[in-house]
Amino acid sequence: MAFRTAVFGALMSVCLAAPALAEEIRNPLKPGETWPSLKFDVVGDREIKDGSALFTLEAPYRAHDAAIVPVEITQNADSDLTIEKLFIVVDENPVPVVGEFEFGPSMGQLDFETRVRVDLYSNIRAIAEASDGNLYMAGRFVKASGGCSAPALKDMESSIAQAGKMKMRFFGADTVEAVLPGADARPEAQVMVRHPNFSGMQMNQVTQLFIPAFFVDTMEVKQGDEMLFRMTAGISISEDPVFRFKYTPTDAEGFSVKAVDTDGNVYEKDFAATDTAS
Repeated sequence: MAFRTAVFGALMSVCLAAPALAEEIRNPLKPGETWPSLKFDVVGDREIKDGSALFTLEAPYRAHDAAIVPVEITQNADSDLTIEKLFIVVDENPVPVVGEFEFGPSMGQLDFETRVRVDLYSNIRAIAEASDGNLYMAGRFVKASGGCSAPALKDMESSIAQAGKMKMRFFGADTVEAVLPGADARPEAQVMVRHPNFSGMQMNQVTQLFIPAFFVDTMEVKQGDEMLFRMTAGISISEDPVFRFKYTPTDAEGFSVKAVDTDGNVYEKDFAATDTAS
């Protein structure tokens, strides 16, 4: 009886400790030598504040595929600031700055997701410039490797032939979750641009030569004439770039997407808010 009681007590202590344990093994930013040497190149000598009260960055601790690691930035609901600009940085990537993003007023409290390449176990950090003029930082440590040199999902010719094709999907806010108290009832949109986004580190499996870098380096999404977001990117955005975000609807009749790649190709398309794909 005493043994059973002891076992029961041990099990109960494990169960009660589970939430605390789960919190402890979350993947916070790890201290390291790389970021101090990068910081000035990204934001100069500006002070960066702890961003935990402003937003969170979510990314998997162990990525299933290092070439398409999901990264989501979500602004805390009780924050009264606006995030106007965002830098996403993967410390250990050959080109650490994934991209610089600017946001328009209709993005509201930021809820933004994309997919990135991770080349080595690394911190992924987001540095936000808020409406108070200050910089704030949050991030995660991610175990992934080889993302920048991973072979393309499609063959080279097919990837290049499809470059510039776009899809935009809209997700309404009329779900059960959206009407719960405190829920964010704004609609969501998702934009995808077909593009191989060659990093310059991938090898042609036939010729065994490196494929020259060829990627989308600027992109702008508008609601009517108003900018939702603008991106300036490097090699670390994934193949077939995808962006999912919440926004505040306006009276504008439609949306437009414009992307430009490193070869100077310009891709443009207009969408109606009722589109699911195009």
